[in-house]
Amino acid sequence: MEIRLADERAFFMEAQLSIDQAEGRAWSRKVDAFGAMAKMGSLLQRPKDDDFKLIYKEHRYEPFWHIVCAARYVYERRKDYPLTLTDPVVKSVTIQNQDYPVVDKKITLTGLEHCLEELHEDVFFDGLTTQKAPGMADYLKFTATEIPQDDLDDFSAGAAIVVPPAARASAVVHEVLIGMIKSVQAERILEDTIDVERIDLYYRPVYAFQYRWLSKEKDAILEYDGLTGQWQSGGKVFQQYMGKIIDPTFLFDVGVETVDLLVPGGGLAIKLAMKGIDVVRGQNK
Repeated sequence: MEIRLADERAFFMEAQLSIDQAEGRAWSRKVDAFGAMAKMGSLLQRPKDDDFKLIYKEHRYEPFWHIVCAARYVYERRKDYPLTLTDPVVKSVTIQNQDYPVVDKKITLTGLEHCLEELHEDVFFDGLTTQKAPGMADYLKFTATEIPQDDLDDFSAGAAIVVPPAARASAVVHEVLIGMIKSVQAERILEDTIDVERIDLYYRPVYAFQYRWLSKEKDAILEYDGLTGQWQSGGKVFQQYMGKIIDPTFLFDVGVETVDLLVPGGGLAIKLAMKGIDVVRGQNK
C-alpha cells in the first residue's frame, strides 16, 4: 500500500470587526450573557447599565482542522457464477471450447472480476474538542491567509491569543486513515493508494467579553464570532495562552510513524509529498 501525505499548512482568518466595535455591540447584549432567566427578568424590570461592569475582554483565534483524504483500490479477483438450467436432459454445456458438467441442474462458470473502489473523506475537526464538526465547513467561504512555513514558529497574531488545538495533526489524520484503509480479498492488487490531500489547520477569530453583575455578584461571558457575527453565552476565556505562539514541531508531526500506528509491521510504502514543513523543523532543531 502506498500512502501519500500532503504538506501540512496553517491559515488564519481576519475578523470582520475590530475588538472595540465588537465590544460596543456586546454591551447592548450583556444581560444575555447571564442566561435566559436573567433575560426574562430584565423584561419585567430592566437593570441599569451601571449595575454591570466589563471586567475582561479577549480577542483570540480558535483552531479547527480540515482533512481531505482519497483512497483508490484497483484489483482482480476470481468468482464462481452458478447458472441454473431448466431442461433436465442437458448433461453438460460447452462454452468457448470448455465443457461444464451439469450438477444439480447447474453449471458453474468462473470469471475474473476487475474491481475499482474509490473512497473520499472531507472531514472537519473542532480544534478545542477534537470532535468532528461538519459545520466548520461554512468558514471556508471567508478569506483565509496562509501562514508562511518559516513564520510558523513565531506567529503570534499580534495582541490576540492563539489557542493551540487539543490534538496534533497526526491524531486527526490517524482518525481519518482508520476509515480509509481496508483489507482487499483479491487474486491480484493492481493499485492501493491513499492520498491525504489536505492537512490544514485554520484559526478563526473569536471575541469574548466577561461581565460582572454587581448587585447579583455574578460573572458571565458573552462570545462573538468574528466572522459570522453570531453571539453565544456561556463561553469561556483562554488567558492562560496569552503571549504563547504556535509550535510547528509539536502540531505538524505527520509522518511514517503516524501510519505505523495503524498497521505496525505492515510493510506500507510511505511517500511524503513535498513536506516543506520539514525545513522549519530542521531550523528549530
